[in-house]
Amino acid sequence: MSEGGLPERPDTPCVAVCSTTFDEICRGCGRTVVEVAHWVSMSAEQKELVWQRILAQGYPRRNK
Repeated sequence: MSEGGLPERPDTPCVAVCSTTFDEICRGCGRTVVEVAHWVSMSAEQKELVWQRILAQGYPRRNK
């Protein structure tokens, strides 16, 4: 856990497998197009909510 009580996470869930061909969700990391675009300006708490959702959905995915 970090000092703020949030889990330690990588800086980004990006796995360099970027594809939103069929919908608004990246096939590599599971974030929406909007989340990817705003990631750098999101608070740690906002990022953690995204992390929790994408991990529950089986992301980030590599080589899929």
